Amino acid sequence: MTATLLVAMLSELFPNGISHYAIGGLFVGLGVAVIYLGTGISAGASTFLESTLSYGSSLSRFQQYRPSRDWRVVFTLGIVAGAAVYALAFQDGIWTTDVQWWRLLIGGILVGIGTRVGKGCTSGHGVCGVGSVSGTSFIGVATFLFVAIGVAQLVQALGVSP
Repeated sequence: MTATLLVAMLSELFPNGISHYAIGGLFVGLGVAVIYLGTGISAGASTFLESTLSYGSSLSRFQQYRPSRDWRVVFTLGIVAGAAVYALAFQDGIWTTDVQWWRLLIGGILVGIGTRVGKGCTSGHGVCGVGSVSGTSFIGVATFLFVAIGVAQLVQALGVSP
């Protein structure tokens, strides 16, 4: 494959360039490394809700994450704040989607259920799990990708738009 063909393929797949993806990936990797070196815990975000509920509930299900709940709140707020700072600095504002609120809500609920069933989220398995050479995470990431590609193709074939 020639370099020109590769550039043409990348230009079609990434019409806005790849540099911001690469920079974002470096920041994600740096954040994961800092959290792991500082706490010895992988930085998956899927347990955020359960750990946060431990502040107001005494149920044992929520108490298992109590020792890590403080950093998980800071971690999640950092993700939201980082995205907001970027949006304010480089875009027209924080809210930049045409997707209807109810679709975002249903999608969020389905993703939440999926993270519990899959024993973690794509970021946890994809960044932390694959980075630590976890066989379970390799299988999880492959499953996430195949299902996501299939659903995207189905949705596109059905003509669904935001």
